[in-house]
Amino acid sequence: MFAALCGYGGSKLIRYIWIFFNIIIWTSIWATIGIVFSIFDWSGRPVALAGQQWSKILLFISGIQYSVHGLEHLDPDQQYVFIANHESAFDILLVYAALPYKLVFMSKTELKKIPFLGWAMVFGKHIFVDRSNHKAALASMEVAKASLQKYPRSIMIFPEGTRSIDGQMKPFKKGGAILAIQTGLPLAPMAVCGTFDIVKKGLLNIEPKPIHLYIGQPLDTSSYMYDDRNRVTEILRNQIVNLKSSWAAQKSPIANT
Repeated sequence: MFAALCGYGGSKLIRYIWIFFNIIIWTSIWATIGIVFSIFDWSGRPVALAGQQWSKILLFISGIQYSVHGLEHLDPDQQYVFIANHESAFDILLVYAALPYKLVFMSKTELKKIPFLGWAMVFGKHIFVDRSNHKAALASMEVAKASLQKYPRSIMIFPEGTRSIDGQMKPFKKGGAILAIQTGLPLAPMAVCGTFDIVKKGLLNIEPKPIHLYIGQPLDTSSYMYDDRNRVTEILRNQIVNLKSSWAAQKSPIANT
């Protein structure tokens, strides 16, 4: 570890520590704000609003500029099941900052144990999934369905299940498609672009590079049944692959010559 630290420029290490410190501080502050106001509003809205401010502050402190493309495809008064690829912890900040929706995440149940962040997610009525227990995971889909019906809001799902370790998109799990079909909510495919280059695994460095969120045409699920879940999942993955490929082509030096 010491050798690794010595291999970094002092400014990069100091910057990394500064950003990490701010993540802890601002997460605690905005989580507390969301929890306190949730006492007066149990719909989850206070935590969602706090999450948007939290994400924008942390992106600003990190020196990371973000952009969103395709918001015109969405109805501001509609609930969605948002689906996106997952490349970095910064994906969460990007999605929160870029989407003007009351948003909750489908997350692994271990996050409940994280002080402030996990507590705020519980008050914000995020949906937790026990990935180690298939039966419990299926039951959580019913919980998600009932929760979205009782407290109308949009839900964010990363169907790869975990972050990519090499930047390549993995196969999608079917939970997002099943939830959308069962609730009748449209599926909104999104491509997270650029976040993989911000943090490299094993390196104590955060690169302040621009990141982007590309939103595709939502998929109406009203004509699909449970048996269509595999086909719907594949349609979504292909849409996100195409969105990501379009972004990669735009930033390619060859494309810009």
